[in-house]
Amino acid sequence: MTVTEQRQARKYVPSLANLQAVCAANYGRLQRLLPDVDEQNLAYRFAAGNNLSYAIVIQQCEPYTTTLEMRQSSPGLPAYLQPVMQIRLYHDARLAEVLGFQHMSRFRPSYQYPNQLMHQKNEKELVNHFLAEWLGFCLRNASSSTVSP
Repeated sequence: MTVTEQRQARKYVPSLANLQAVCAANYGRLQRLLPDVDEQNLAYRFAAGNNLSYAIVIQQCEPYTTTLEMRQSSPGLPAYLQPVMQIRLYHDARLAEVLGFQHMSRFRPSYQYPNQLMHQKNEKELVNHFLAEWLGFCLRNASSSTVSP
C-alpha cells in the first residue's frame, strides 16, 4: 500500500474538545445577541449594513433546550447565497450546536472523504465554526430590533 493510499484509508477522528469549545463560545454569543432566548415565537432582526440583515427566530422552547433559525437576508441575491441555519441551545450544558445548514441536517461527527455529497471530513465542526463567525459578525456590526412574528 502506498503512502497516499494509507492516508486515504485512515479515518478522520474529530476532536470532541474542539467541538465543545466552539459550541460553548457560540452559546455565549447567542446569549449576548438574544436577551429573551426563552420566549417562543420571538424574532430578532439585525441590520448589518446596506441591504444586509439577519433574522433569528426562536422556534421552540423547552425546559432545557431552545431551537432557533438564523437566516441572512440580502435583497437581490439568489436564495442559495443567503445562508439559513437551525441551531439548538442546550441550556444545562451551555452549548449551541448547528442542527441544520442550507437544507442539510443531522451532521455526522466525521465523513469518509471523498464521499458522494462531498461533505468535508469535519463538516460538523466546520458548520459550527461558520456559526461562530456569523455570530461574531452580528455582534460587531449589527443593530438589533425585537419583533414578534
